[in-house]
Amino acid sequence: MSASDTASHVAAPAAKSGRGRLPRYWIVVALLAVVFILSVLKLVTGADDLLSSGTVAATLIATVPIMLAGLGGLWSERAGIVNIGLEGMMILGTYGAGYFGYNYGPWMGVAGAILMGVLGGLIHAVATVVFGVDHIISGVAINIIALGAVQYLASLTFVGLPGGGQTQSPKIEDVQTITIGPLADALDKIEDKDVFFVSELAGVFEAFVSNLSMLVVLALVLLVLTWWLLWRTPFGLRLRSCGESPAAAESLGVKVLRYKFAAVLISGGLAGLAGGFLAMVASSNYRDGQTGGRGYIGLAAMIFGNWRPGGLLAGSGLFGYTETLGLRQGGSSVHALLLAIAILALAFAIWQFRSGAVITGSVMVAAGVAIGAVYLAIEEVPGDFTRMTPYVITLLVLAFASQRLRMPAADGVIYRKGSAG
Repeated sequence: MSASDTASHVAAPAAKSGRGRLPRYWIVVALLAVVFILSVLKLVTGADDLLSSGTVAATLIATVPIMLAGLGGLWSERAGIVNIGLEGMMILGTYGAGYFGYNYGPWMGVAGAILMGVLGGLIHAVATVVFGVDHIISGVAINIIALGAVQYLASLTFVGLPGGGQTQSPKIEDVQTITIGPLADALDKIEDKDVFFVSELAGVFEAFVSNLSMLVVLALVLLVLTWWLLWRTPFGLRLRSCGESPAAAESLGVKVLRYKFAAVLISGGLAGLAGGFLAMVASSNYRDGQTGGRGYIGLAAMIFGNWRPGGLLAGSGLFGYTETLGLRQGGSSVHALLLAIAILALAFAIWQFRSGAVITGSVMVAAGVAIGAVYLAIEEVPGDFTRMTPYVITLLVLAFASQRLRMPAADGVIYRKGSAG
């Protein structure tokens, strides 16, 4: 039996039939639907900055580090290793970008961020794959160790440098950006005309052709590459079989521990790149506490996405968008979102009633009515609640999506070589 046949045989029991699977173009349809809904919301509420080119550009910057962290978690968990240490690997990545970026240039900063993330992944792989340490314990330990290690390294390497100190690095040179001038100007004119839906769509496209960081392009390429490698190659089949049934995979010749080890290293590299993005694009230097829990949010986005790249992108975009609205326009834009959330909750309730889930539907009706009442009762969401919005929406979406989630069957299971025997 060939290696590809082996992987196909192993992965077959875990695979579902194509019936009910979303078509490949669903992301485009979903994007157009979101733009249309937000256009209607802008028309009804008068919130002008819901989908401007500036908002979309800021959303991309907020989305990418979460998406990269979630992508790292996807690689690890598809191989059966839970990676709670994404936050710590991101922290290591921020320092790597700060140190290597300042001393050797921006692209060496990118490489340094990935390298530091791989170092965190190496520790997690040795602990979980080689020594069989509980995955959660190992991940939490990495988060704690990374925080202390980076603070110590920063005090050694940045103190005394211009603009540097114990809590931050000197300024890092910017990564190159892409601008397609004529197209950006044409889209800007269309956006300024304020034509329903058309102007909002132009604002979305303008964000992708005006001052677009090369790291954003790299992140999107990595997302597509991950999908292709894990779902369209024999390598991906073998790796996913390690997360579904490692004993069966090993019995058919798959080097289970080798694949798990490689997956965790890749996971760490992606998380490190997420931290590097924060230091080099979202900011201009390394800063203590820069990750702000985005590693955990990336993990939540991965779960929301059902351990698949497309869903992960949607979950990351949701968090990035709500975070951006709170920062750009404060309570007024978030107030407009309350109306959309209330309507979506009621629509979801109707769907639940039609599916026979009376209790869930009733809860959604109550939630939709309550959120609608809040929308009518206030004119602007207070600042403290605005800052909570991304986290609250993440929890709500995870609650809505929990009924369709299916994690890899052997995710988090400690595996020893020879268990198949």
